[in-house]
Amino acid sequence: MLKSFAKASLLAAALSLPLSVGSVQAEEKKDFKVCWSIYVGWMPWGYLQDSGLIKKWADKYDINVEIVQINDYVESINQYTAGEYDGCSMTNMDALSIPAGGGVETTALIVGDYSNGNDGIILKDKTELADIKGQSVNLVELSVSHYLLARALDTVDLSERDLTVINTSDADMIAAYATSDVTSVVTWNPLLSEIEAQPNATKVFDSAGIPGEIIDIMMVNTETLADNPAFGKALVGAWYELMGIMSSEGDEGVAARTAMAEASGTNLPGYDAQLATTKMFYTPAEAVAFTNAPELPSTMKFVAEFLFDKGILGEGAPSPEFVGVSFPDGSIYGDKNNVKLRFDPSFMQMAADGAL
Repeated sequence: MLKSFAKASLLAAALSLPLSVGSVQAEEKKDFKVCWSIYVGWMPWGYLQDSGLIKKWADKYDINVEIVQINDYVESINQYTAGEYDGCSMTNMDALSIPAGGGVETTALIVGDYSNGNDGIILKDKTELADIKGQSVNLVELSVSHYLLARALDTVDLSERDLTVINTSDADMIAAYATSDVTSVVTWNPLLSEIEAQPNATKVFDSAGIPGEIIDIMMVNTETLADNPAFGKALVGAWYELMGIMSSEGDEGVAARTAMAEASGTNLPGYDAQLATTKMFYTPAEAVAFTNAPELPSTMKFVAEFLFDKGILGEGAPSPEFVGVSFPDGSIYGDKNNVKLRFDPSFMQMAADGAL
């Protein structure tokens, strides 16, 4: 049970959300819950709960925060969207397609990392990405793997019309690659590394080729955050205290990463290897700079166009601009009258300024 839960197919989940889904009834309150699922960049959430760090920061603001692990990534997002949780770890793509597309206004509270090689394309007995033309490509359909394929094809003047996508469960990917009729796969670590180790396998593209596009974020309900800034402060304060710990090579950092590794089903070398292909923002200043960068609106435009093309940008979406996405500079991509996803680095900036 590793990163697979963080890249599951989203079609059924997206289409199951009724248009009537709205924002959680926001109000000032004391008790909050956020959820997360297994993935290298989200393991800190479990450690925050187990170590008591989140309690320390929640106590500082006289609130209660419970961090709950859910063993199904899509289900975690669905429960957040339905109002069962005040926040949830998810990718930028999934935030746009499920809660935002379903009408729940959501804010990117903590931009934690982006995939920088964790996702990739492997060809059997071929060595160039262009060789994928005409092949059948096994991947988890409508997942971030599918998005990665689309972006990779752009770089060699190909499109999905030039190949055949075969929907394949992540649980079956390694076994599928071992069969003679599978010649191309798109997947993520640790599956990616295991398949790449085969003697006939060549990784021809990975997410390092589209840096900053597959982003892992703690998303929270916008109205809940607005009515309860202490909730945002506690989460952000606890997160960056832990980032300082886990990024160190001292005993405390090693112990924290070892606990995260074991919780994700691997060991410390295995977890550190996954971190090596993940661009973690260990300081709030790094995360703020990334969120403020001019590339983010372009990334979300790519994502919206992909989701619309696949029919999963909200039920009945008439165009890629169906959902409005706001950015720190005040600009909006999409419908200004339907802003449902917000990138707001203000709480991370508080952490950078030492103001928490």
